[in-house]
Amino acid sequence: MLEQIKEMIQKGKAKDVRALVSEALESGITPNDILNQAMIAAMSEVGTRFKNNEIYVPEVLIAARAMNAGLEVLRPALTAAGVEPIGKAVICTVKGDLHDIGKNLVKMMLEGTGIACVDLGVDVPPEKVVRAVQENNAQLVCLSSLLTTTMVSQKDVIDALEKAGLRSRVKVMVGGAPVTQAFADSIGADAYTPDAASAAEVAKSFFVHA
Repeated sequence: MLEQIKEMIQKGKAKDVRALVSEALESGITPNDILNQAMIAAMSEVGTRFKNNEIYVPEVLIAARAMNAGLEVLRPALTAAGVEPIGKAVICTVKGDLHDIGKNLVKMMLEGTGIACVDLGVDVPPEKVVRAVQENNAQLVCLSSLLTTTMVSQKDVIDALEKAGLRSRVKVMVGGAPVTQAFADSIGADAYTPDAASAAEVAKSFFVHA
């Protein structure tokens, strides 16, 4: 049954995933096994295939939506079983930028690795990120920028976290079409990744090695 869930997530069959997750829970499979052996395993394979250019953004989005459909069914059981996310991230597109496809993709991939995401949306000012980190006790901040003109806003967020005394306790990841490793280094970000699958891998490594 776990293999079936995994297969249906990869095919993007949200309705089937929902039904199979309910069935798995009723048959006594633990929420933790469903999450790790079926859902996270499925998204890990999707991420690898995406990185290898075997599938593209639409397929990843469809798979991620199917996983989220299953998570809706699974979440109450996870909570009841005391299964915690591996960590918490605040994610947004920075001030002045209204693009959200990349951000949404990264969010779905992060959730697919077991990281809870607080999505602040687009055009987000630095002070809102700071407040979200404080209120949610987040350990990771993911900043997206699709316009060259808004890249500087990524630095503004890092400066604001520094000023609020939060920088030492959060990792900051940056991404977006114009962003480069050199730029990430120059603003003091902890990581830059070129795509959503790599972002999920790096984000997970922060929590696993924490």
